[in-house]
Amino acid sequence: MKNKKIYIISIEGAGTSALAVIYKNLGYEVSGSDNGDHFYGDILKRNNIEVFDSYDIENIPKNVYLAVYSTCVSKDNPELAELTRQGVPTLSYPEALAELFNQKMGIAVCGTHGKTTTTAILATVFKELGLKPSALVGSKVKDWKGNSLAGTGDYFIIEADEYQNKLKSYNPWAVILTSADYDHPDFYKTFDDYKQAFIDFVKKIPRHGFLVYCNDDSDVVEIAKQASCQKISYGFTEDSMCKIENFEFQINNFQINNSVGQSFEILYKDDLLGKFKIALPGKHNALNVAAAIALCHKLNLNSLRVADALKTFGGTIRRFEYIGESQGAILIDDYAHHPQEIITTLKTARNIFPQKNIITIFHPHSFTRTEALLTEFSQSFDNVNEVIVLDIYGSARETSGNVSSRDLVRLINRHDPQKARYVPTIEEAIEILKNKIGANDLIISMGAGDVWRVTHGLKNKYTQ
Repeated sequence: MKNKKIYIISIEGAGTSALAVIYKNLGYEVSGSDNGDHFYGDILKRNNIEVFDSYDIENIPKNVYLAVYSTCVSKDNPELAELTRQGVPTLSYPEALAELFNQKMGIAVCGTHGKTTTTAILATVFKELGLKPSALVGSKVKDWKGNSLAGTGDYFIIEADEYQNKLKSYNPWAVILTSADYDHPDFYKTFDDYKQAFIDFVKKIPRHGFLVYCNDDSDVVEIAKQASCQKISYGFTEDSMCKIENFEFQINNFQINNSVGQSFEILYKDDLLGKFKIALPGKHNALNVAAAIALCHKLNLNSLRVADALKTFGGTIRRFEYIGESQGAILIDDYAHHPQEIITTLKTARNIFPQKNIITIFHPHSFTRTEALLTEFSQSFDNVNEVIVLDIYGSARETSGNVSSRDLVRLINRHDPQKARYVPTIEEAIEILKNKIGANDLIISMGAGDVWRVTHGLKNKYTQ
């Protein structure tokens, strides 16, 4: 592999940046291009991977062995067109990842919600237990200072995204299915279409493999029935094979040291596996942990060692991430961009801070999702005092649509008058907030776009 060159188009995506680092660790020469917001650029720089900030055929090195492109890259991209003209083999991101994943004992974490955290938890446990896994996560993992692991062990753990049915590319040995709520309406026209992608995926699990699934989600339970492999259910539900009991939520001086956590017991068929603790808030994170524990139990990993490994997990970027303070106000950033994720995150925030004035800056992501789930979005903010709605964050595939942020604001205010206001840009939101926030406020930036710039901007410019 020495001196074999791989070029990645749109290299600074969550998945492509992680794949680039894995390739680098495998001994390839890696470079690429991107014209995005450089959120993952620091990871690539730390790994000495050259990145060009525009798409230009002059960027392409000589004698490229393989070209990889993000699924957001159009076929008329000049670099992709030139590499194709040169006869260089090209693979989409999921195809390239599958070439590595399918060679190992592949564990895929899929579902509408919780993929990132569950994948990161499981990979961290495997790493701490000396299993030397490879892993790819859709966010930065704080303890890794990156979003991937390039281990020499037998296991490859990935966050398997269902968008554009990337699941078709992967041949998993084991799967965790966390949840199933209708999403990506631009690709899946109905909820049945959406669920079918997961049904087709779990059907691919070999008989000697297994499926770990959330028993608290009725749609997941129905999907799991279609799998012919061994199955393990988890959840708070009474008939779960791995059942969460004695759940305790703890807050220890959050404003001083960002210390929150929870503990609970896991029973496997009524036998106690142990008591587990993790420094993440919310019952949804208890479920994420339970999924990882269920899989570890299936592999006969020692429960005490698993419990110790969980204590080392520090979370991922943009998942209820404590950013700091500004003028006494606490700043949190979260990736929630689906109504159910918003409800879950804000319920957790209200449980931690029952007396705070909670202000959410929401950045709707994609016109089709906002239009299809507009009513659900409007009913997702019950646990906050105020909502600032930014202009819809589009994508390379859609820059306009049949709905606007003003429509969402009107619908929120129909349910709760004066709760929501429309503020077009991140810069305007920062300007408004800097003059009104104080010690009684909790500010949460929320969405899949670059809304994180609001809380980071408040911290960096207006901290006392």
